[in-house]
Amino acid sequence: MIKQAIPQEVLKYLQKLPPDKQQEILDFARKMVETPVRPKGIPGNALLRFGGCINQEDVKLMQKAIAQGCERVDADEW
Repeated sequence: MIKQAIPQEVLKYLQKLPPDKQQEILDFARKMVETPVRPKGIPGNALLRFGGCINQEDVKLMQKAIAQGCERVDADEW
């Protein structure tokens, strides 16, 4: 879709909606524009306290599972 056509396409669908749904879309659009994008989650330095809390035997088991299961592609998966 051509970039200039998007607002016209949105307007076409917006005009078909009842006023309460139009208001919901207006509120959503305002929020999308006015809300700054901030990454969600925890800063990495807050996670440092967890370093080393998994025992080495479990780490080796996880590494083995990753090596066995994550390096294969299943063409029929999708």
